[in-house]
Amino acid sequence: MARVVPKVAVLGSGISGAVCASTLARNGVSVTIFDSARGPGGRMSQRREIADDGNELLFDHGAPYFTTSNTDVLGLISDWEARGLVAEWKQNFGSFDFVSKKFVDFEKEGLSKKYVGVPGMNSICSALCHEPGVETKFGAGAGRLDWLEDKDSWSLTGLDGQPLGHFMGVVASDKNIVSPRFTNVTGRPPPLDLSLVPELALKLKEIPVSSCFALMLAFEEPLSLIPIKGFTFTNSEVLSRAFCNSSKPGRSTISEQWVLHSTDKYAKGVIAQSGLQKPSNSVLNKVADDLFQEFQDMGLNIPPPFFKKAHRWGSAFPAASIAREEKCLWDGKKRVAICGDFCVGPNVEGAVLSGLAAASKVTESVMSCL
Repeated sequence: MARVVPKVAVLGSGISGAVCASTLARNGVSVTIFDSARGPGGRMSQRREIADDGNELLFDHGAPYFTTSNTDVLGLISDWEARGLVAEWKQNFGSFDFVSKKFVDFEKEGLSKKYVGVPGMNSICSALCHEPGVETKFGAGAGRLDWLEDKDSWSLTGLDGQPLGHFMGVVASDKNIVSPRFTNVTGRPPPLDLSLVPELALKLKEIPVSSCFALMLAFEEPLSLIPIKGFTFTNSEVLSRAFCNSSKPGRSTISEQWVLHSTDKYAKGVIAQSGLQKPSNSVLNKVADDLFQEFQDMGLNIPPPFFKKAHRWGSAFPAASIAREEKCLWDGKKRVAICGDFCVGPNVEGAVLSGLAAASKVTESVMSCL
């Protein structure tokens, strides 16, 4: 008699969902990832753009790098390095003060290792989403999750109303699956009705988030007056940080590429005027002009770029941790886990730890049902 393989759905292919899915598959679970996006990564995705001359430009427009001191995460990073998915970004960072117009607070050598995906930040998620035992369906977001009491399983329906299948367990790695923000953006109720998981409802009612605009820039020549490849801004109401994307290992150096991130205050001001829906080109063009003007106001003779484009991260950065001890939210009766950086900490390390915790809970539960 053939062994029954438990089926689990993972919603979202960011680093938390991808780590969870990979871990589940290695533990003998059949995993299907559903994501409404065109590719994996979430905030670790890579943006592909085409310049006017037809050349391809690739930007890590979300998380620029990650650090960790956790032994479990370091173990995963060691494996990813061995597979050529990760490399250390050996650059020292600092800060730029807009009042004094000077770079300050330069990092000491080797203070903390910074890791990046190779050749893009999405490389890790992409590899994990295509491991044996993991099936990934992009452009297939979940529109509704129904608990079938008589079958002791979940039924998933897509945003287009088409059935996605039945699963013994569900892992949601996208906080918007239970957030009112989902309704504000799409006009639909959140896919997961919190009345189905009342134990989790209180913690999930509204997770505070920080908003951010990213500006992608490409220059013909290096910005030689900037002495470091990554820095934060102080005393700026517009910019929070800047990174030289092309200085990372494995990136093209045909042009010099920078990614700037706005402050939360600036982003929320724009969103208050334009709304949560997808921003128009005119809004994004105005944001691009604002952020680049502030960059030029550093007084370092920054020339006009040959490529300039803004992107909005509306609710990607959590401003609170709701399960720091448990590392994920878990309902054992219905076998549903909710994981992500909003559970542990607003960074890649927190997202990875949450995905590992969710995989542990789900594996133990579904295997005990066989």
